[in-house]
Amino acid sequence: MKKYVAECIGTCVLVVLGCGTAMLVGCDAANGSGYLLTALAFGLVIVGMAYSIGNISGCHINPAVSLGVLMTGGMSVSDFIGYVISQCIGAFAGAGILAVIFGFGGVIDKTGGFGSNGLAGVNGSALAGLLVEIVLTFVFVLAILGVTSKKAGHGSFGGLVIGLTLTLVHILGIGLTGTSVNPARSFGPALVAAFSGNMAPLAQLWVFIVGPLVGAAIAAVVYKNLES
Repeated sequence: MKKYVAECIGTCVLVVLGCGTAMLVGCDAANGSGYLLTALAFGLVIVGMAYSIGNISGCHINPAVSLGVLMTGGMSVSDFIGYVISQCIGAFAGAGILAVIFGFGGVIDKTGGFGSNGLAGVNGSALAGLLVEIVLTFVFVLAILGVTSKKAGHGSFGGLVIGLTLTLVHILGIGLTGTSVNPARSFGPALVAAFSGNMAPLAQLWVFIVGPLVGAAIAAVVYKNLES
């Protein structure tokens, strides 16, 4: 149970600090500072959480990562289900916290949807959005599987490498889809946005569930074949 609680907390922190930064500073590619701050926020959260809860749950805080670990034999199906449920609960709680902060504080949400993902950067194309999410998640999960492998020997630097990789994929992806690579991170803000009357993120949510899961599955298959 402790690892499920850790995953819930970690995903909540990811949404609060990552999506919260996007809401506060904006993540328009034309606004370089906000763009990079958002990318760094997501990456730095992973670094912080990796060294906080990594020894408890492995700090997946992402169903796509959990799927990759499951497919490479690193966890059971029952744990996978427990992780995903915990991550989604944490993401929803994080988005709820942001709704309270921005609502009561009167702060303008510069993303318009609690940091939720969308297809505006790819002109509304679901196919392009899927491809972006598959490629970015593939890179991210492949890096995680490699750096956490017992053969890698990266030791205490693993969390830093993973956080920097997440920052990297955000630098490309923010202007295209807002960068999900994490179905739970997309689910929480989209659901809270729907409660506030903005249904667009929820309508596009399937892209940010299917894309990351497909990308993670491909990464797991590729890594298993490369490592064997």
